Amino acid sequence: MIDLHTHTIFSDGELIPSELVRRAESIGYRALAITDHVDYSNYRFVLERLYETVDILNENTSLTVIPGVEITHVPPVKIPELIQKCRETGAKLVVVHGETVVEPVASGTNRAAIEGKADILAHPGLITKEEVELAVENGIYLEITSRKGHNITNGHVAKLAKEIGAKLVINTDTHSPGDLIPRSFAIKVGIGAGLTIQEVEECFINSEKIVENCKKQLLKSY
Repeated sequence: MIDLHTHTIFSDGELIPSELVRRAESIGYRALAITDHVDYSNYRFVLERLYETVDILNENTSLTVIPGVEITHVPPVKIPELIQKCRETGAKLVVVHGETVVEPVASGTNRAAIEGKADILAHPGLITKEEVELAVENGIYLEITSRKGHNITNGHVAKLAKEIGAKLVINTDTHSPGDLIPRSFAIKVGIGAGLTIQEVEECFINSEKIVENCKKQLLKSY
């Protein structure tokens, strides 16, 4: 399993990074991105704290651990700028908290994330056809999530992605130990969203590609 959307105590998760990684490792994870919620107030703090442990975890566990962020509830007009600031501060993966239907995310967030060229648009809710087309144009991955509540619109996201040709990934949006899932359950999440087995496998391949790109970035950092 590769999971590119998880949280720790540095935002609203329950686990410190080491425990999150160990629990993921114990159920067969191969790679994991730690993407705590950030805005302008804390993105530097989160990334600085994360970098204090990422090297240790990468050297002493079987996982590839990717330092990232999830830009969350930031005014849409400021999202592209913050994406760039997070990259400059060391984020190897930038996720944006999309317009899930179970939170009052500002209208325009999905488009701002896509135009700002985030890596992944998380739980994009009732994303429009035009926004999906723009995601394809900009090479943005859309998320199918196992997270309760956010997963209500998985079917809508998958349907438009299949119709237009957008790339998908399957993530957990983990906050608690029980949110981590094995690959076998991720397959069920994908099928439940309306994907075929082959299309689920394509999601996994997309995640592999993202991890390989992040690993190259990490090597350049040393």
